[in-house]
Amino acid sequence: MFFPLSKVVYFLITPSNAFIFSIFAGLFLLALTRLRRTGLGLAGFGVLGLVLGGLAPLSEIALLPLEQRFPAYPDDGPAPAGIIVLGGGIEAGLSETRDQVIVNDAGERPIYLADLARRFPAARLVFSGGSGFVGGGIAEADIVSRHADVLGLPRTRMILENRSRNTRENAAFTAALVLPKPGERWLLITSAWHMPRAIGCFREAGFTVDAFPVDYRTRGWGDIARFHGFASDGLLQLDLAVKEWIGLAAYRLAGYTSDWLPGPEPVAAPGNASR
Repeated sequence: MFFPLSKVVYFLITPSNAFIFSIFAGLFLLALTRLRRTGLGLAGFGVLGLVLGGLAPLSEIALLPLEQRFPAYPDDGPAPAGIIVLGGGIEAGLSETRDQVIVNDAGERPIYLADLARRFPAARLVFSGGSGFVGGGIAEADIVSRHADVLGLPRTRMILENRSRNTRENAAFTAALVLPKPGERWLLITSAWHMPRAIGCFREAGFTVDAFPVDYRTRGWGDIARFHGFASDGLLQLDLAVKEWIGLAAYRLAGYTSDWLPGPEPVAAPGNASR
């Protein structure tokens, strides 16, 4: 129930959608009712939201705390026992239809998995990604299985997890599949803005991983005042940020993570706090 409900809620409250709904609702009230003040307010809110969300640095401010939460993995970091990448970078349905790999804005995820596979030839490689559609469909992991050579991935080393539909299932199903041993170092590759929620889910699954963030959308705190040249860019970032902040809150309330904003160090449970 959580999975389809989350899709419906995200559709309704995604900022770019919500601003458009607000404009249409306002125009409806203006044209067909006597609630002109309410209609003007709703329409004005929608227009202002599209302008500020699309062109102003609002999306940068919303995304930066997520992207800066985990530092980049050092180039001289120790060799890991395994490397996990989360799905989300491949357009599975389109890839199946066109019979070739088609990536989206998060395409850095499989790209860096291929790079790390080359750098660490002894590491186990895991791609975790099922179908993200409510009605089902081909899994991202199945596309990777078919086109591993195109992506530069050694198919014989790949462990494919193709059942997960969300981040919680990524963590739970991957942990059950690879059964990590105590003391092993595993790297987790996902988008920097998604890393806090992903790390929180893996911790809750009892799987300790080190963050390898990729797919950055911001330049850092020093460039926070930058305006967008295209409103579509700012709205895309704002949609991502709002979705992720809501996802963090929903996962915490559902017990899927133990912290509101997971960071590099896990938060100790109240009963285990040092005196």
